[in-house]
Amino acid sequence: MGILDFLSKQFVDVIDWVEEPGQLGWRVPLADREIQNGAQLTVREGQIAAFFNEGRIADMFGPGLYTLDTSTLPLMTAIMNWDKGFKSPFKSDVYFFSEKEQIGLKWGTAQPVTLRDPELGPLRVRAFGSYSFRIKEVAPFASRIMGTLGEVKVADIEPQLRAAIQTALATGVAGGGTAFLDLAASQTALSEALKAAVTPAFAQWGLSVESFFVESLSLPEEVQKHLDKASSMRVLGDLDRYAKFQAAEAIETAAAQSGGVAGVGAGAAAGLAIGQAMTGALGGTASAPSAPAEDPFALIEKLHKLLDMGALTQAEFDTKKAELLGRIR
Repeated sequence: MGILDFLSKQFVDVIDWVEEPGQLGWRVPLADREIQNGAQLTVREGQIAAFFNEGRIADMFGPGLYTLDTSTLPLMTAIMNWDKGFKSPFKSDVYFFSEKEQIGLKWGTAQPVTLRDPELGPLRVRAFGSYSFRIKEVAPFASRIMGTLGEVKVADIEPQLRAAIQTALATGVAGGGTAFLDLAASQTALSEALKAAVTPAFAQWGLSVESFFVESLSLPEEVQKHLDKASSMRVLGDLDRYAKFQAAEAIETAAAQSGGVAGVGAGAAAGLAIGQAMTGALGGTASAPSAPAEDPFALIEKLHKLLDMGALTQAEFDTKKAELLGRIR
């Protein structure tokens, strides 16, 4: 390789960036090379190019095609004390930044967040969702995130962004005093509240939150089971109806087990015994166990389900149905 070939490689006359998915910032590799006066700078849509001098932004360029000279680099010209006749190559750090929206990112609570529910007391809540962001201000992103790195990708800063989201969830929602059931019922309002809480944290890095969604808000499984049981009690209204509900549930459960219909009596009796024991514990008068005043039509409906499931034959069903109808006066 001749000396002229070597020298020709020390000057840069074309500067551009074809970014890859997930890239946020890229430093043009100009080590031991100088930018030729009159070089062509291409900035594509969704990009910003920045020229740095001693770690500070001198000139910035939005989308377009530029010829680099004293007229297109006014701040750099002033810093370098170039006169109007500037013709020689110059050195500068050149960075490209992507302003495209980075979409489809996921967030979630690594550990449950404790929520002080005004109705249910302390609850450990998990939440998951998605969000998107973009670079809005180059200066803070360049100084706080990019620094002297050659490249920054979304994956490099995602852990930091998720930590900011979890902090916003813990402080903004957990301390807000809103009942869990109200939060779960309005995920749109919760999404907007969390977006507002996260925005200042993202802004300190020069980022803007473009969208924020809460897709799931859940409780530990054992707590959810307790709430489901409590909901059943409230719907049924009283202990007598609760006992009947337990007996009816036992019929369907027994039909699916190895004992078949033979287990129905034991399950129903267990449900009735629970109801009687709870009534006594709440101050009711003790009385000898007696057959419940079952609704014949409701029981016929249950038996019909067993017939459809194949747990009863048609003859057995007809016999029992006739017996129950005979009780109606």
